[in-house]
Amino acid sequence: MHKVTIDGAMSRIAENMAKVKYKIVVMSNKGGVGKSSTAVAFAALLSSRGARVGLLDIDIHGPSLAKMTGKEGVLPVSDGKAMDPVRVKDNLVMISVGSLTSRDDMPVIWRGPMKMNILKQFLADVRWGELDYLVIDAPPGTGDEPLSICQLLPGVAGGVVVTTGQEVALLDSMKAVNFLKRLGIRVLGILENMTDFPCPHCGGSVDLFKSGGGQAAAGKLGVRFLGRVPFDPRLLEAGDGGRLFVDTDPDAPAAKALAAAVDAAVDALQAGPGAAA
Repeated sequence: MHKVTIDGAMSRIAENMAKVKYKIVVMSNKGGVGKSSTAVAFAALLSSRGARVGLLDIDIHGPSLAKMTGKEGVLPVSDGKAMDPVRVKDNLVMISVGSLTSRDDMPVIWRGPMKMNILKQFLADVRWGELDYLVIDAPPGTGDEPLSICQLLPGVAGGVVVTTGQEVALLDSMKAVNFLKRLGIRVLGILENMTDFPCPHCGGSVDLFKSGGGQAAAGKLGVRFLGRVPFDPRLLEAGDGGRLFVDTDPDAPAAKALAAAVDAAVDALQAGPGAAA
């Protein structure tokens, strides 16, 4: 891709992103809560419903979407001026730093200016085409990448905050919600992930990371609660194997919970700003 100039990049970003109806940021302020799995599931579910979807991984130092979508080592096609995103399946394309190298064990040792440059190129110089949704998987926290993408990307439709029931995770999720509010981005809701799961030995369920806190946080902050997703080892195995869990195991309780969360997030989008949580 060609060298980025500030004015040129912003012009191309505006032109490119004008073709995308809804841009959604999936974020958390804490790692390990299943944010990337959620972003992949949202994108896969929306595309399965006939929407044209792009999946953008802006986790520069820990990109995982190339592996989770089964496209690890698949390089995007470039003509030196722009590149095509990697096709995951019908109606779903993806780009990630993990898509730009054939080796997945090499660290990305970049400071802020380099990260800003690649984010601009992802928005300006990738041929996303006409999309109904661009789902953006942000790294944990409220630092360079989430802040930059929210400032660079015109018309972010909303953000989804992923958390577990742990108190430390909930505190961080509240920070993520307030981060979005501070930037004037609508919070589509809080999703509580990896909640209780059936225990074959005791006949009950195991409350792995506690539950109920995500709903309480949503109520306290006045935002929608998108539901609880039960812990399911098959979801983890699917991500490691590059399979789309919501496509391969659509009847699993976790897949159904994710589908319901997508419904709630889409309802929030269509309700528009100012709608009741």
